[in-house]
Amino acid sequence: MSDVLTQLGVILEERKNASSESSYVASLHAKGLNKILEKVGEESVEAIIAAKDAKHSGDNKEVIYETADLWFHSLVMLSHLGESPQAVLDELARRFDMSGLEEKASRTNK
Repeated sequence: MSDVLTQLGVILEERKNASSESSYVASLHAKGLNKILEKVGEESVEAIIAAKDAKHSGDNKEVIYETADLWFHSLVMLSHLGESPQAVLDELARRFDMSGLEEKASRTNK
């Protein structure tokens, strides 16, 4: 799974400096962080609605599609801030040996 994220991270970095006329990712970077955050928010809402619909219909196809959009735009956001998908994978790995309650309590000090 991390191979896909690694490959996507490389592609996002390559496209960051491409022509905004030929690359959607480059066009997002050219519009700045606020536009990227707007897309992350939009995709979050769409994923939430799709999850609610999936709960009723039993069909998860749309929630998977919308979650992929959310992850993609989140990765564009991270790229814009100079981070890679590996940074998130490292953080998730760090949490393996701690309960969710411990992790949440550790955030109160931040």
